[in-house]
Amino acid sequence: MVRIGVTGHMNITDDTATAVYAAVRALLAEYESGELVGVSCIARGADSVFARAVLDSDARLEVVLPSRNYRSAKVKPDHAAEFGDLIERATEVRTMDFDDAGREAYEVANEAVLGTVDRLVAVWDGDTGQAGGTGSVVALARERGIPVDVVWPAGAARA
Repeated sequence: MVRIGVTGHMNITDDTATAVYAAVRALLAEYESGELVGVSCIARGADSVFARAVLDSDARLEVVLPSRNYRSAKVKPDHAAEFGDLIERATEVRTMDFDDAGREAYEVANEAVLGTVDRLVAVWDGDTGQAGGTGSVVALARERGIPVDVVWPAGAARA
């Protein structure tokens, strides 16, 4: 079984989401559907695009939620239907032991993803950004020897 996690920007444009989806599907095509598990926090943007690509590849999806109130506190109305669909289609949903979503909960969720995967897909523009952001997750994965596939197609942009 190959386990692939995701980290990436939440604020990608619609065109970028389409290009990222195609690039992730191409990466996942290297694996047999029965041997692949995708691990995602299913946040808006990169995480959800990755999760859809995993499910559309007939692979299993495991979801890691940063906190018990993540859905009610952080999922915006325009992402709620997709979020709900991804939760329903997941084979496993793990919720971190935090009541409230926040930096510490996100860092623990990132740790939970990295601690269970063989590879990491990073939908990342290369900006090292803030602590706990995509750049720091990529750095931590590399530090641990987890192979990282950076996906940032030509013309990709943040919204």
